[in-house]
Amino acid sequence: MTTVEDVLQFINTIAPPAMAESWDNVGLLCGRKSRRVKKILVALDPFETVIREAVEEQADLILTHHPLIFGEGLTAVNEDTQTGRNLLTLMEHGIAAINAHTNLDMAPGGVNDCLAKALGLQDIQVIAPAGQDELGRDFGLLRQGTTEAQPLEAFLSRVKTALGCEGLRYVNGGKPVHRVAVGGGACAGELAEALDAGCDTFVTADVKYNQFRTAFELGVNLIDAGHFHTENPTMPLLAEKLQAAFPDVVVKYSGKHTVCMKFF
Repeated sequence: MTTVEDVLQFINTIAPPAMAESWDNVGLLCGRKSRRVKKILVALDPFETVIREAVEEQADLILTHHPLIFGEGLTAVNEDTQTGRNLLTLMEHGIAAINAHTNLDMAPGGVNDCLAKALGLQDIQVIAPAGQDELGRDFGLLRQGTTEAQPLEAFLSRVKTALGCEGLRYVNGGKPVHRVAVGGGACAGELAEALDAGCDTFVTADVKYNQFRTAFELGVNLIDAGHFHTENPTMPLLAEKLQAAFPDVVVKYSGKHTVCMKFF
C-alpha cells in the first residue's frame, strides 16, 4: 500500500528539500501522511482548475511545482481567499497536496535540466553550482548548453515550437546563438551569471523592461518564453517517474491546466 508519506519521501530523493531557497515553501502542505494513495494528479500549479480536476478524478494526492500556500501571509482557512477555498476543497475531499518548487529548479534532472533538453541543447552543465548531491552531481539554478551556431531567428523558432509557446518576447543582442543559458520561470535576475559563463543567449521568463534593456546593452540575446512554458516540460516527466516508482498507483498528468495568458 502506497501512502502520502511514501510519495513525499520519493519526491525528496528527486528534489531534496535542502536544495530549496530559504524563502520557499515545499513538501506536504495539506493532508495526512498516513493516507493511502491510489491516484495522483500532477500539474505545474495548484490552481482552482487543478483542484476541481483532482476532485473529478477522485485523486488522493496532487503533486505540483508551485506551492499551494506561498508568500500570502495566510492566517485563516476559509472562503474569503482563493487559497482558502482551494484548501477547503482539498480537505473536504481528503486530497493531499505536495509540491517541489525551488528544490526541483536546483536539482539534477529537475526543471532546468528538462528545459535545456527540451530545447535540444548539448553538453548541459550547471552554471555556478551551489553544491553537490549524494551522487556527486552538481546542483544549482541555471543550466547552460550548446547548439549548432545559428541565427537568432532560427533559434527563436525552435524555442517556440519546442515549448508550445503562442509567442515570445526577446531582445536581439547582435550575436548568433551557440552557447545558451536557461532558467525556467523568473530567472532574468541571473543574467550576470549567464554572461559570466560565456553564454550568448539566455532563455527564461517574466523578464522586466529594464532587464531587456540591460541584455541589449550587454549584447546578450534574452528570450522570455513564459513562466508556464519554461517550467511545464518537467511535469509530464515527473509523472512518468512517479508511475515507475509506484506501479500500484494511477498517475495522471493534468489534462485541464494550461496557461491563461494569451496573445492578441
